[in-house]
Amino acid sequence: MQFAMILLQSQPDPAQMQHFLMAFLAIFPIIILVGLAIVIVPYCFILKKAGFSPWLALLNAVPLGNLIMLYVPAFAEWKVAPVLQGWPVQPPYPPTYPPQG
Repeated sequence: MQFAMILLQSQPDPAQMQHFLMAFLAIFPIIILVGLAIVIVPYCFILKKAGFSPWLALLNAVPLGNLIMLYVPAFAEWKVAPVLQGWPVQPPYPPTYPPQG
C-alpha cells in the first residue's frame, strides 16, 4: 500500500524510495531461493528415478540450464528396469490348507 502511495505522488520522497528499495533488495534473494527450490527439488526426484545423478538438477540455477535439463533426460537412455508386458503370474487360488509338501 505504501508503494502505491509513493508512486502516486508527483515528487516521491527520496528517503521513502530508498527505504522501499532497501526492503526490496533484502526480500528479493529469498524469493529467488524459494523459486529455485520449487524447481530443483522435483528435478532431483525425476533424475534419481531415471538413473541420473540428482546433482544435474543444479543446472536449473544457470541461465539456459533448464533447457539442457529438458533435453538430457528426454533423449538419453534411462537406466531403469523395463515394464513387463502382460499379466503377472498369479498363485493358485484358493491356497491349500494345510500346506502339502
